[in-house]
Amino acid sequence: MTFTATAQDTESKEDARVSTHFTSDDIFNLEYASDPRVSPNGKYVAYVRRTNDVMTDSTRSNIWLAASDGSWHRPLLSSKKNFYSPRWSPDSKRLAYLSNAEGKPQLYVRWMDTGQTALITNVTSSPSAITWSPDGKYIAFTMSVDANEKPLKVDMPKKPKGASWSPSFQYITKARYQADGRGVLDPAYTHIFIVPSDGGTARQLTSGNYHHNGSLSFSADGSKIYFSANRNDNWEYEPVEADIYTVDMNGDIQQITQFKGRESSPVVSPNGKYVAYARRSDEKVMYKNSYLYVMNADGTEHKNLTADIDNSVSNFQWRDNKRVYFQQSTRGLISVSSVSLSGKVSTKASGLSGTTLGRPYVFGTYHASGNVVAYTKGRTDRPADLFVTNKKEVQITYLNEDVLGHKRLGEVKEIVYNSAIDGEEIQGWYILPPDYDSAKTYPLILEIHGGPNLAYGPVFTAELQRMAAQGYIVFYDNHRGSTGYGERFALLLQGKYSSKYDFSDHMSGVDALIEKGIADPERLYITGGSAGGIASAYAIGLTDRFNAAVVAKPVINWLSKVLSADSGLYQIPYQFPGKPWDNVEHYWQRSPLSLVGNVTTPTMLITGVNDKRTPMSETEQFYQALKLQKVDAVLVKVPESSHGIAARPSRMIAKVENILAWFKKYSVADTEKQE
Repeated sequence: MTFTATAQDTESKEDARVSTHFTSDDIFNLEYASDPRVSPNGKYVAYVRRTNDVMTDSTRSNIWLAASDGSWHRPLLSSKKNFYSPRWSPDSKRLAYLSNAEGKPQLYVRWMDTGQTALITNVTSSPSAITWSPDGKYIAFTMSVDANEKPLKVDMPKKPKGASWSPSFQYITKARYQADGRGVLDPAYTHIFIVPSDGGTARQLTSGNYHHNGSLSFSADGSKIYFSANRNDNWEYEPVEADIYTVDMNGDIQQITQFKGRESSPVVSPNGKYVAYARRSDEKVMYKNSYLYVMNADGTEHKNLTADIDNSVSNFQWRDNKRVYFQQSTRGLISVSSVSLSGKVSTKASGLSGTTLGRPYVFGTYHASGNVVAYTKGRTDRPADLFVTNKKEVQITYLNEDVLGHKRLGEVKEIVYNSAIDGEEIQGWYILPPDYDSAKTYPLILEIHGGPNLAYGPVFTAELQRMAAQGYIVFYDNHRGSTGYGERFALLLQGKYSSKYDFSDHMSGVDALIEKGIADPERLYITGGSAGGIASAYAIGLTDRFNAAVVAKPVINWLSKVLSADSGLYQIPYQFPGKPWDNVEHYWQRSPLSLVGNVTTPTMLITGVNDKRTPMSETEQFYQALKLQKVDAVLVKVPESSHGIAARPSRMIAKVENILAWFKKYSVADTEKQE
């Protein structure tokens, strides 16, 4: 006999149960490890401990220190201020870092034997990519520099003393004139600076109206710095074009690579003979693998060391002069491997994850020195802790035992199935309610990831665990287009996002869970954010099987989106066959708005007011269309928020609790009670 469980009965039967389940209050108490850094002598690991702060509604960054063998672990820079980006000096005696302890973020150096700290910079913009010179005498970094660019000379009358006039007009002349989280951009360019490591005046090395972003690497003798940039005059229209350059201490710039596509992330070998770097082709498609190449320091004899690996690789670090570490995502988890100059690959660590709290994205990182590798690693029931491996793996931290050690979280299970549309194999996972009873069927929430060239995995997720705690089966999958399954799989959505193909990938998984007898076919719900919002909106135009939908920060009309968002310069040439006005039918077919006439599913829409990636105007189009169709809909605007509507702890809570409230409103059990 099969029984049904309502979506809320898990926590409503007795108060004693509530404290053992994951609640929204718990989100404020979560922590995770990030940005581990092994000292050059291999003895210590500095890392950033990220902690949610209920009083400031923010995530605070402090720096902690541990022995690499796990024998001790202690705070190094810990307060209500932020301390981040720890970087060891070459002799392991000093630690550079960034902090807002005295206002704007500045560069500091700490002497590890005495604990004395020096303020190194007094700059007006935020430094990043901080890098020590090999002799430890200098630190290089990148920083944004305002450009004095005025398109017009306008003669205005002199403003009388004490007069109150309207703000001056704002002029926009660039193709890339806005960015999510930053709004309309003032004319500025990112440049490379150098400053003495014991303090002094920061000196700008690069010049020109170009961006010199990303990681930096000194030559072995410290005479020049390797970096990546697009220094072409047409750089605004070349989103995947970049070359490797060097700049010396006099500001002389030389181009090292000249291939079509993107060469980036240069890292010089310890002996200075070689440079490892990433290369991606310029083929105009939505995804291409990024490979690990090694060249001579003078830019000759380039060799692809990961040609046999059908995934993107990143985060290159030399183990010695003969091997290079890298990381890659494969089938929902990250691994760290090393490759020899002859191309022989060996795995050093696996299971990296847990550096995002909200949704189960496959994010994690590592740092190595010699044979010592430190990395972030979580579990399905824990965010990232710090791990170190040398001859064996050692877990250094247990950051969330105080919060989650006494909780019963939903069990995460893998499911692999074939998409009904063409038989393509799809990997997914589902989270069971904490009090799961195999004799019952449960309501199911389908949650779709963004990107679409990203991936979910079997990792901790506060939002989805919160849903499971309310009595739902929560299902998520890595549909075609997801990364970690090879270039072919990632390109299966080329020109087809969203479409009946990714829709089939999701629905085939839903049907598989129904066939297992755990999901109730009469109580299905759907949600997703960003690219997952597109897929959710598209899905309810193709089916009426869902009781309710929550569509977060979606694209609704591709014709308008690519001409109003910050990402159009990339998406038009790489995701579509041409300009929107020349390909109206194609853009329209990919747009959920083209199917709105079919929609009957009650829909909540939620988007940040300041979103520049999927602008509010997209959400408003769908809301208005649903109202014209007399479909029950509510528009939720997140004030002062850009695309990351769950960036603050309270917003993550508000997001998931609004989703749960909307689904509860359309719960079959609640509807029957009302009748």
